[in-house]
Amino acid sequence: MLSADVCQQARQSRDPRFDGAFFTAVKSTGIFCRSICPAKTPLESNVEYFASAAAASVAGYRPCLRCRPDSAPGSPAWQGSHTSLQRALRLIDEGALQQSNQAQLAERLGISERYLRRLFQQHLGIAPKQYALHQQVLFAKKLLHETQLPIQHIAVMAGFHSIRRFNDAFVKQLQLSPSQIRRSTVPTSDGLLTLELSYRPPLAWPSLLAFWQARALDKVEWCTATGYGRSFHWQGHTGSFYVEPGTANQLRLQLRYPAGHEIWSLIRHIRRLLDLDADCTLIEQQLRQHPWFQQHLISGLRIPGVWSLWEAGIRAILGQQISVVAARTHLNRLVAALGEPLPQQPDKRLFPTPDAVADSDLQMLKLPQTRRQTLRDFASLMLQQPEAPPEQWLAIKGIGPWTCHYASLRGLQDSDIWLGGDLGIKKALQRHDNNMSHQQLAPWRSYATLQLWFQTAAVANNNPQTGQRHD
Repeated sequence: MLSADVCQQARQSRDPRFDGAFFTAVKSTGIFCRSICPAKTPLESNVEYFASAAAASVAGYRPCLRCRPDSAPGSPAWQGSHTSLQRALRLIDEGALQQSNQAQLAERLGISERYLRRLFQQHLGIAPKQYALHQQVLFAKKLLHETQLPIQHIAVMAGFHSIRRFNDAFVKQLQLSPSQIRRSTVPTSDGLLTLELSYRPPLAWPSLLAFWQARALDKVEWCTATGYGRSFHWQGHTGSFYVEPGTANQLRLQLRYPAGHEIWSLIRHIRRLLDLDADCTLIEQQLRQHPWFQQHLISGLRIPGVWSLWEAGIRAILGQQISVVAARTHLNRLVAALGEPLPQQPDKRLFPTPDAVADSDLQMLKLPQTRRQTLRDFASLMLQQPEAPPEQWLAIKGIGPWTCHYASLRGLQDSDIWLGGDLGIKKALQRHDNNMSHQQLAPWRSYATLQLWFQTAAVANNNPQTGQRHD
């Protein structure tokens, strides 16, 4: 939690860099707000601060209808501080506490239920179930504000199995009924859901687009001058999304997905893929203290994710020791041969599944037989253990530390991956003091890796004769 002095300065200046990092509760009105709320600034003696919207709700405050805390980017206070907590939040956001109970979640994490509760209390100030329920309610509130979907449909989309339970949870969490939130908006059409995704500035969107563009797979991903889109598998269903800049400090998301009951976890997953909850101000403050980044640093650079750990693993295996262009060629051949057409959009394709790769001889890939076998072995492992962590992949012949680290960086958005053995990083470090340690960059070494990659790309673009590899 930020100090009271920092919170006071941030709310009085309405600094968007602190949006979602804390919430201000006003004792006299019983309302809590984001740091950017346009309402009249209350006296300091009449407010208290909370690290999360959920903690403010548990304390009895209801969300402001002007600044809408449901739209604030998530707080990154826990990022890089505890792996178990990161995994727990990711699993909860993907519906773990809807599909099973808290004890089963703890078992999946390899920790005790008591320790799980202690982690949440220490870092977020609430219990795991309170976190999950509050996220569901805030997402429902977002849909009530931004769409004209029927309330019954919104309840299902937010993960509630009955309208009664939805209404009860809504009133208990927000001290408001769904009908009090409802307002007229632009209606959805043709199965297209449009939402706004907030982030804390800065955001280096053109740099991220350039990164995706260089690696985009034919018919699976598409980049325009302003936006990025792709197809996906999610919880047994398929869909697609496209995202581009919207209003101030927001991206506009256009989503096509037929299974309404998985929308809540799906939106959380898209936010994570885009790394929208990163606090770039905090990250860059630490990076700039290192000699490698005192002269050059791209402000607002996020981790450009891929859809799944499975896809990240395949990209990493096919990207070993070759250029980005060559890796993309192999991947496009794989997609053309094994990627199924997207049912809703036949001109698009889905990234191949583990089943498809495991059952194929992979002759479409102009690779040594040993590399094809590595791909099939990896597919078999992911079929048997879909949640197998990257370090477990090392048992497969042909997979080394670089492959696992790259997949963790882009498939899990792990904030502290250092790819010191990567050719692009080695080339970047040739222009710096190689004797400097990367340890002081923790827990943000993934962002340092990306900054160095972009430095290498900039040099290569100025000198076309210079070869470089990022994947």
